[in-house]
Amino acid sequence: MASAALSDEGPYNLRSDGRPGIDGYIGDFCRGPAAFTLYTLGAHPADPAKVTEYLLDVDDGAGPRECCRFFDDAEAIPEWARTWQGDPWCPGILERCRSLIAEHTEGGEGPPRRPIT
Repeated sequence: MASAALSDEGPYNLRSDGRPGIDGYIGDFCRGPAAFTLYTLGAHPADPAKVTEYLLDVDDGAGPRECCRFFDDAEAIPEWARTWQGDPWCPGILERCRSLIAEHTEGGEGPPRRPIT
């Protein structure tokens, strides 16, 4: 029996916003049954502060869905998807995202998927 392999192209590797999963990829991690993937959406060219926006997707087996959008501005408040608002995992998830961003900024490719505690 042949095994099915998923391609890096096509509908199997898309972000929650429909863009290819490689666009802006920073890293990923798992927590419980959920896999989280972090992307940079970049900064708006007209923004003098060059504040970067990030997208965090979550996939618990039903395909990627938006979990959170946030900015690297210290005063900005993360915009959690309705199903994640007030979830006790949110602070730890955001902390892990900031760690991935720091690793990415330092030139690292980030660690392989692993659960966070």
